[in-house]
Amino acid sequence: MSLFPSVDDQLKTLLRGAVDVLDRRELVELLRARRPLRVKLGVDPSSPDLHLGHTVQMRRLRAFQDAGHHAVLIIGDYTAMVGDPSGKNKTRPQLTHEEVERNAQTYLDQAGKVLDLSRLEIRRNGEWFAGMSFMDVLRLCARATVSQMLEREDFHARFDKEQPISLHEFVYPLMQGWDSVMIKADIELGGTDQLFNLLMGRRLQEQQGQKPQVCITGPIIPGLDGDQKMSKSLGNAIGLRDEPNDMFGKVMSIPDRLMPQWFTQLTREPEDRLAALLDPARTHPREAKLALAHLITAELHGPAAAASAREHFVGTFSRGELPADIPDRTVTLAGGGMAAHALVRDAHGVSGTEARRLIQQGGARLIQPDTGDEFVLKDANATLTSPDLQGRVLKVGKRHFYRLVIA
Repeated sequence: MSLFPSVDDQLKTLLRGAVDVLDRRELVELLRARRPLRVKLGVDPSSPDLHLGHTVQMRRLRAFQDAGHHAVLIIGDYTAMVGDPSGKNKTRPQLTHEEVERNAQTYLDQAGKVLDLSRLEIRRNGEWFAGMSFMDVLRLCARATVSQMLEREDFHARFDKEQPISLHEFVYPLMQGWDSVMIKADIELGGTDQLFNLLMGRRLQEQQGQKPQVCITGPIIPGLDGDQKMSKSLGNAIGLRDEPNDMFGKVMSIPDRLMPQWFTQLTREPEDRLAALLDPARTHPREAKLALAHLITAELHGPAAAASAREHFVGTFSRGELPADIPDRTVTLAGGGMAAHALVRDAHGVSGTEARRLIQQGGARLIQPDTGDEFVLKDANATLTSPDLQGRVLKVGKRHFYRLVIA
């Protein structure tokens, strides 16, 4: 009995939604060898949280695991201290080793929601970089030229605009490439913004007499706004540690035009099923989005949590019901009242500026639970008194509810 699916079946699964494959002929040769391939994915613990965008490549790595190949996850404890300049128009701030270590502690728990940790080789690139001497670093730097580095689109653009490029940023692609040398990678996965770094791995492997790795990239998925890349800093991300109800609701908020890409990149639904879900003649777009939210939530939190989140969403947002588990927020009135922006600030836990913005956009309202009557807060400076607030529910945006208690 064969240990691996057929080459055609593997290609169909492993290259689902892929953008670059350099090159496909080499990949086919590797798969025909019918041996476990060493497939590398590197992640830098530059923040404590992962979001759905990070899982695009993790899902591809999981597909390689399920096809019988050997997955290697590189925790970039040393590359994170340099900071990946890919796609950036300015130098990234450098993290301390202590900051990197704190972030790294959370990564494996989150990655385990997608990857099979029992079949995963986990390496830190500090294993080889920590012991390098200054001469070792110089020898690594001598493996590429400045002109080669400036071939990278983001470096070239910054150079043309006379924006600063620190010398340590040039070292990053070399470090990522050297990771591939050290683990003898057959294949490396990354986003489209990582292609230059992945190709650097091929170059360094050839210099070391190794067979160069195949590079496979996937798209950078847009966030909840549908325009910019998913990012915690942009406020358009879905974190892997988001609560099920919040995760489900956020998926339901995405523009319909994102559904084809999200279904392809963030679920494992087969193509024939996707064709039915994405055909408005066969599936209403709202039902398709409910299916998408359920699939994503179920993979990260389990089927029971996803079913509960769906019921919560349908009950709250389709039938106009209030959630059953609304948290209490105690508010203190000064002189018998408080400004509307102060109420939103304190209850929702945002800055005063953000609270004012939410009110100006019509995103805050008071609800009378027994009647369902709603009062939209329109004036950020309006004074609210105890009769206005006692027993009311503050609704912020589409998904956040707070039961108000007067101190």
